Amino acid sequence: MAKSAKKAAKKPAAKKAGKAAPKKAAPKPVAARKVPPAAAKPAPPAAPVVDKERFTLYGMLGSGPTYTVALMLALSKYPFSYIHVNLREGQHKQPDFLVKNRYGQVPALRDGQVYYVQSAAVLLHLADALHKFDGKSEFEKNRIREWLFWQWDKLAVPVFRLRARARGLRQFGDEVRIMYDTEAKAALAMLENELGKAEWIAAKRPTIADIGAYGVLRYVAEANIDITPYPNVSAWKKRFEALPGFGTPEQILPMESRLL
Repeated sequence: MAKSAKKAAKKPAAKKAGKAAPKKAAPKPVAARKVPPAAAKPAPPAAPVVDKERFTLYGMLGSGPTYTVALMLALSKYPFSYIHVNLREGQHKQPDFLVKNRYGQVPALRDGQVYYVQSAAVLLHLADALHKFDGKSEFEKNRIREWLFWQWDKLAVPVFRLRARARGLRQFGDEVRIMYDTEAKAALAMLENELGKAEWIAAKRPTIADIGAYGVLRYVAEANIDITPYPNVSAWKKRFEALPGFGTPEQILPMESRLL
């Protein structure tokens, strides 16, 4: 019995249960990435405040220079009051009008408390004041001035003289009529050549040079001048008449005074 006890003692002790494997630490929760809020879209620029009382145009419906200034305002989408000046009754020679226009001519444009006269000069003022139909560089501004001066030197004089004769407002013989007709056609040939190079007169977009020229060429039919032989001029005229805000003299200028 003692032997069997010894044998039992020799039996290796049972292996201790192995140590439990350490528990793995739970992964730390990943902090959610903060997404920056979407940048707010910039608000569209506020529309410029239009002062309906800013401009008052003094003129006459049948006046080409008056129409030229009114056309500039219409294309710029700027409202204006209008005072009809009766030339037949000599209102343009009265002291109260001469205070506005020392030359006794129409148009005159009141901008605030200042009066501007001579339609080409008025166009230059409006282009600078409204930043519409202006030159964007010194080169463009110079070209615009050149064309405005040329228009009144070479184009407007013969066209408006012939128109006045056809309406019975001026009298001169056929010799003078032929002279003006020749001058008008020479000016149209010059313009035809220039418009064969570009769609607009002084820049790659319409400027006051185009407005000034249209203010004359609107009346060539009344001067008995046919522009059919000048296809570039005819195409330019159609492009100009398609501009937003365009209107005929009858659409833009009232027969009587209009106050806003």
